[in-house]
Amino acid sequence: MRLTYHTFDLQLKHTFTIAHDSRDVQQTLIVQLNDGVFAGFGEATSNPYYGITIGNMTATLDMVKDIVEKGKYSSAEELWAMVHPLLKDNSFAQCALDEAAQDYFAKKKGQKLYESWGLSPENIPMTNFTIGIDTVEKMVAKMKELPWPIYKIKLGTDEDLRIVQELRKNTDALFRVDANCGWTAEKTIELAPKLAALGVEFIEQPLPADDTEGMKAVFAESALPVIADESCIIEEDVEPCHGLFHGINIKLTKCGGPTAALRMIAKARELGMKTMVGCMTETSVGISAIAHLLPLLDYVDMDGSLLIRNDPATGVTFNFGKVIYAPGNGTGASLKPEFL
Repeated sequence: MRLTYHTFDLQLKHTFTIAHDSRDVQQTLIVQLNDGVFAGFGEATSNPYYGITIGNMTATLDMVKDIVEKGKYSSAEELWAMVHPLLKDNSFAQCALDEAAQDYFAKKKGQKLYESWGLSPENIPMTNFTIGIDTVEKMVAKMKELPWPIYKIKLGTDEDLRIVQELRKNTDALFRVDANCGWTAEKTIELAPKLAALGVEFIEQPLPADDTEGMKAVFAESALPVIADESCIIEEDVEPCHGLFHGINIKLTKCGGPTAALRMIAKARELGMKTMVGCMTETSVGISAIAHLLPLLDYVDMDGSLLIRNDPATGVTFNFGKVIYAPGNGTGASLKPEFL
């Protein structure tokens, strides 16, 4: 077994702005596991908000390279447990390795990844498309550039209600809004009925992750469901979100990959909470890994590959929000030949 790394600077189609970040280029790390017959691919992006760089991901993975290349494991889950003590402080690195391992072992079984998990994609949610914070005019233009059935609108400004009102004038699509910790409890409770009247389905992470008292009030009084993101990073965060949020948004990079995400989904469903998986600005490698979790999800935000100009990979594609799985086993993702 060989573990190799590929790094890319992804050029965004538009400057992407949320409440605490703005960028035009996204660095990403793609990990490859190859035994000479089968190759698995996984991915994690850099993220300054969480202190994640390409350098610290590769340095972290180098610590487990010997374990990985000796190949003394028979499943992605077994490998996850073996390396977790060394990777627990860098979940992004663990995610990239875990996605590659899940892809590799599904290919080795001759199955698509969802088949290896015993899932069927007959009823899967459509993905939203994200509109980052910008001038209202530019946000409308981004929406018109890609007509879509569901938009997730990034908010966290002094003009949030006006933004949604203006966008609503230009589409009948379903809206979701994500404040990325940018609101107070009072603002959330005040805006919720107005947003509901504008066709908003739910509010994602309105308050800072440490505002538990505020979330208790929002959960009790909001006219719209609230979904945790920054409040639900790892497996241990799921249960504390019960009674504060109606659902959780899992990011594979934050929790350590699909192996951990499957456990988080199971726990949320046990608690009667809605399940969602979100993305970073990943290539088709990371986005394709998310696609195989769809049969377990109520909502999904997997538009990352649609936001970049220079995707170095192939994988899942989209038809007006509908996810189309790539042919082949595993996740169906691969680097384009010129990058291998």
